[in-house]
Amino acid sequence: MDEFLASLSNEALLALPWLFEFWALPHQLPPDGAWRSWVIMGGRGAGKTRAGAEWVRTQVEGARPGNPGRAGRVALVGETIDQVREVMIFGESGILACSPPDRRPVWEATRKRLVWPNGAVAQVFSAHEPESLRGPQFDAAWVDELAKWKKAEETWDQLQFALRLGPNPQQVVTTTPRNVAVLKAILNNPSTVVTHAPTDANRAHLAASFLEEVKARYGGTRLGLQELDGALLEDAEGALWTSAMLERGRVDEVPTLSRIVVAVDPPVTGHAGSDECGIVVVGAVTDGPVQDWRAYVLEDASVQGTSPDGWARAAIEAMQRHGADRLVAEVNQGGDLVQAVIRQVDPLVSFKAVRASRGKSARAEPVAALYEQGRVHHLRGMGRLEDQMCRMTALGYEGRGSPDRVDALVWALTALMVDPAQAVQRPQVRRL
Repeated sequence: MDEFLASLSNEALLALPWLFEFWALPHQLPPDGAWRSWVIMGGRGAGKTRAGAEWVRTQVEGARPGNPGRAGRVALVGETIDQVREVMIFGESGILACSPPDRRPVWEATRKRLVWPNGAVAQVFSAHEPESLRGPQFDAAWVDELAKWKKAEETWDQLQFALRLGPNPQQVVTTTPRNVAVLKAILNNPSTVVTHAPTDANRAHLAASFLEEVKARYGGTRLGLQELDGALLEDAEGALWTSAMLERGRVDEVPTLSRIVVAVDPPVTGHAGSDECGIVVVGAVTDGPVQDWRAYVLEDASVQGTSPDGWARAAIEAMQRHGADRLVAEVNQGGDLVQAVIRQVDPLVSFKAVRASRGKSARAEPVAALYEQGRVHHLRGMGRLEDQMCRMTALGYEGRGSPDRVDALVWALTALMVDPAQAVQRPQVRRL
């Protein structure tokens, strides 16, 4: 580093802090190729705002301060005027902070616009007023946090009509992903390119205490997948479980448990392209009346791309970690082979084979009812499992592949809660 810096002229050293391509993280640089929309999806603090501000610079700045750039009319669109001004323009990663002194634009508050030394202009718009985008026209646009706009679809549509100047008008969307129709439509558009990064990718520029706190609080949760990993999560319409339902049942510790089971939903095959092997550990407190029983999901130990011996060992190890009483495994696909594989790892394991006589959704509905009653709780670390749960509907699974984690969860809770409760509540027939 010292050798490199020593090789630069004084002018180059002065320019170096403003050369974003030199400092940028990979997700902050626009992809190659012809595109109309570039969506930067990331967790909180992943550097999305800085990427958007620097992209605007590349569009409006020329080789010298007075030279024209590729774009001269820019739209800056945020949820409110205040948020555009305070985050996109005046923020620590906003346009003014990123601009070198000789190219820094001037903020004209009365006209709600930025004006660069070369005459380029950026106008400010609020997503609360989609109609304000009627009339103006642009050759570039920066859209921030689109996924949380209340009038996102209307505002986005009006912007598309206004983005009509120049040979190749382009727009950048910087957002934490949320399950909204307009964002999913943009992502599915062939003219859209996407870069993605979790919060941790930008850790060098974030307070260590912030990272420790949010990881401890949200790590391994479905909300953490969205807000920290920047993953687009979807609650399917008519889902048996919802994010809100799962968050209400979140706990940080569990009481003394009556029983613990490990449930396994084995894949049909055992290679890198196989479905996941769902392995879920659940414990329950079953003292007292049935209506007072509570279950606690302790671990999602699912694995993928492993041999039968591999997933069998993973299941046995989960049993040992939690002191589980029984291993429950679905045998519809593998039959006696499933039990044989498990017995090879531990011949003395307490094992129960279960067979599915109904569809996945039908089996899941009684378990979902337990969640609605507030009788099932999750420890943290179940993000992938919870994502599958929120895609399971009464009509089937709306995600990719098979919901193997959910299947394992359903078998575990059926063995711990549903079947024992039915046995207790079933009226006894008196024989004469």
